[in-house]
Amino acid sequence: MIELWYALMALMLTIYVVLDGRNFGVGVLHLFVAKTPAERRQVVAAIGPLWSWHEVWLVSFGGVLFVAFPRLLAASFSGYYLALFLILWCLVLRGMALEVGGHVNDRMWHSFWDVVFTVASVLLAILFGVALGDLARGVPVDPNGNFSMAFFTNFGVRGNVGLLDWYTVSMGVVVLVFLTAHGATYLTLKTEGPVHDRCAIIARRLWIVMPALFAVISLETLFVRPALAWEMAGNPVAWLGILVFLAGAVAVFTGLRGQLERRAFIGSGAMIAGLLATGAATIFPVILYSTLEPENSLTAYNTSASLSSLEQALVWWPFAFGLTCAYFWFISRHYTGKVKVTEDTEGSY
Repeated sequence: MIELWYALMALMLTIYVVLDGRNFGVGVLHLFVAKTPAERRQVVAAIGPLWSWHEVWLVSFGGVLFVAFPRLLAASFSGYYLALFLILWCLVLRGMALEVGGHVNDRMWHSFWDVVFTVASVLLAILFGVALGDLARGVPVDPNGNFSMAFFTNFGVRGNVGLLDWYTVSMGVVVLVFLTAHGATYLTLKTEGPVHDRCAIIARRLWIVMPALFAVISLETLFVRPALAWEMAGNPVAWLGILVFLAGAVAVFTGLRGQLERRAFIGSGAMIAGLLATGAATIFPVILYSTLEPENSLTAYNTSASLSSLEQALVWWPFAFGLTCAYFWFISRHYTGKVKVTEDTEGSY
């Protein structure tokens, strides 16, 4: 039962990153691929009707965490207090930029929110990358199962670590480039004209450098936490995730070469899903590894709710998940195809 809820939690997070990760990438590229107000409106229209809906999956992830792993939720929300508030503010600013940026027909007003949209998207991609790096590296969990982290300490990866060090910053940069490539691939699917052409060029260039970045971060991870390599090697689910990742990589590169935009975008999402599945399977059952003493680590077993609570929650979860998927299918079908700015109703955007 605990294993099932862990898989459901990982599934919620994976869906969110795949869907909202493309929005992060679009936001990062917003000022670079759109040269005119009409082109910026085109870029925003590609995600405008859907961006807030994708955050439902993040809420779903938090709900599963609350129901299934309450002790982990309590420890992580206090330990990641600074990081969570940074993420929250960036999400708020991104939403404000999308919702109010077109309400005043003034170029200075539009330019200000365009910059806010891009900066918030860059920071969100980096912060989620740093959080992923913290999960791989570990956090300073004490014998009571609690931890707190400053923004940074000595930039080392051992002992009383902070949010930022050389490894988590590296992970943040890799995730930023990865999600930007994901967003560029999405924009080639959704846009046309000059924006499409610029995004296609950027997507090809970013995907070319990704193998080198993956190799570097893999070597860094092997140095920071060598045991993960052995855990991954002996875990069939992790190898399944690697196969999904490799299949996605093939789809991306063949799709870009043959101008098969939908294939490339599906492959991009598969790469993200494969990597997250591999990571989730590799670290299990340890969720928050302690950089102070390994025995202090928070695992899926010592942070879970009671068995009866997990069984009762499993009764209603399929209904909620089914409704969520049904609405996602409906709204995605409604906004299929290339963006037509003349049909967009996102205010002045």
